[in-house]
Amino acid sequence: MEEQNEKQEIFSQKVKAGKRTYFFDIKPTKSGDFYLTITESKKRLSEDGVVYEKHKIFLYKEDVKKFNTALSDTIGYLKETLMPHYDFDGPAELDRELQVEKGEYKF
Repeated sequence: MEEQNEKQEIFSQKVKAGKRTYFFDIKPTKSGDFYLTITESKKRLSEDGVVYEKHKIFLYKEDVKKFNTALSDTIGYLKETLMPHYDFDGPAELDRELQVEKGEYKF
């Protein structure tokens, strides 16, 4: 019963990004609280066939504000200071492919 409760998802978002997929899942704790897991899943080829390598971050309520602030600040710095020329709201894959073809891709 406890194992089933731990695997239960209250909310889930999936973001596909090439060979990687990101999962944002809210799950209940044993004490009736909630936590967020952020999972990166990478598709890899091995001798045994396709393997998915996973990395997880567990985020608890007491760290949400600090995590959100740091993530927002970091993304803001990336967008405004390092890559002001990049259209983050446009079709990323198409934009990247065009920049690579023209020799303009910078990161």
